[in-house]
Amino acid sequence: MKNITALAALVLLGLGSASSKSLKIDPRLTFHRENILGTSLEVKVAAATEEDAERAESAAVDEIERLSNILSGYNPASEFSRWTRTSHQAVPVSPELLEVLNLFDTWRDRTGGALDASAETIGRVWKTAAAEGRMPTRAELDAAVRTVRQAHWKLDPAQRTAEHLDDAPLMLNSFTKSYIVDRAAGVALKSGGVRGVVVNIGGDLAVRGAMVEPVGIADPKSDAENADPIARLSIRDRAVATSGDYRRGVEIGGSHYSHIVDPRTGLTAQEVISSTVVAPVAADAGALATAFSVMAPAESAKLAASMPGVDYLLVKKDGTRLMSRNWNRLAPQFVPQAAKSAAAPGSWDASMELTVAVEIARIDDFRSRRPYLAVWIEDQDKFPVKTLALWYEKPRWLPELKQWYRDDRMRSMAEGTDISKSISSATRSPGKYTLKWDGKDNAGKPVKAGKYNVLIEVAREHGTYQLMHQEIDFTGTPKQSQLPGNTEIAGATLDYHKLGR
Repeated sequence: MKNITALAALVLLGLGSASSKSLKIDPRLTFHRENILGTSLEVKVAAATEEDAERAESAAVDEIERLSNILSGYNPASEFSRWTRTSHQAVPVSPELLEVLNLFDTWRDRTGGALDASAETIGRVWKTAAAEGRMPTRAELDAAVRTVRQAHWKLDPAQRTAEHLDDAPLMLNSFTKSYIVDRAAGVALKSGGVRGVVVNIGGDLAVRGAMVEPVGIADPKSDAENADPIARLSIRDRAVATSGDYRRGVEIGGSHYSHIVDPRTGLTAQEVISSTVVAPVAADAGALATAFSVMAPAESAKLAASMPGVDYLLVKKDGTRLMSRNWNRLAPQFVPQAAKSAAAPGSWDASMELTVAVEIARIDDFRSRRPYLAVWIEDQDKFPVKTLALWYEKPRWLPELKQWYRDDRMRSMAEGTDISKSISSATRSPGKYTLKWDGKDNAGKPVKAGKYNVLIEVAREHGTYQLMHQEIDFTGTPKQSQLPGNTEIAGATLDYHKLGR
């Protein structure tokens, strides 16, 4: 079996005029799957051989599936769902379910009620009101808060039993994803031949082993996949979790209301739009990120200061950023923003941008991996001016993206996408990705106004190949275009519009 680092080197040698600086090949293997815990999964493995890396990724997926079958509130057959259908019985439960229920008790106390498994009660009030086109009444919210304040279970650690006490809707969402991330990373690391591993489920991640991982924190005001992060961290043997209101929530009367609710008041998160927490334990990071979304910043600072190794970054609605005292120690490398170039006459209208929304076709198979994908812009001479996205797993399969890869010189000039860093963000919907183009080429210079082609190329290892393309006239007039779906892409939308719309 070929060594992974050697494999990456061979790929680089085969690129002709392309240099390692133009294509950031990662010697680690990166695996992607969709529809995992209702979101997307990324696993990175630094291992001696490709076989070791694949075995580690498979072990991580096995552990995620095992824990999902225990803790999921969406699967009616899970152990947790079956337990919620019991009432006033001391039921024997698995060590994992007992541990998570106990953690919820701990965090309910630590946060003064800002974290509660029955917050779903309040969430349903908001969803019902939104469906009826109205705001929830104060009476409805007060009733929900009273339900939340009840005791929901009674645990007996000695007997390993849990007694379900009320009928409040329960969901173990706040930090269970992070809990599972940590368990999956630990199992992968022990699978043999592995030096380091990163497991990222929907923006919550854990870095374990001898690996230092660059992590970008998504900008809550511009959460496209290729948008610049608001912070770049260097993480080793720690976990990162981000909660925010920018990907989920409800719309009432033209206003957005967060899916994150305050169990103490019944109101949605309002002041803080993004909370990122770095901690030694992933479940702690997940719990704090959720709680900090509804707690007053001063409360959050006090709680974080009481926990060794915990750092945070909060983004308020007005854009203000609040950081823990040691936050900057996590970000020794800041990449300076490219200097803005003056737009020459006839250049791209700087008040406009292109949004490319791509939805990966849903495959209801826990084992199905995400296909390779490239999204880029070409001019009328079919010369690539900007690569917006490049997603792959094994470097040797990059040539399967035939159009993107077709010419080494053109490809290397177009390629500038940082494909190596992990991203911590609010949880995404599975398979749905957004990319943006600001009309600049790979060198950061505005292109000329006029017609360009948007290309979306998809290849699945040992599977199908698809190519989608659409010409758009970028001359300042808004345009929308819907591309029909295919075997791999459920659909894609191109939206050329005013900035800030």
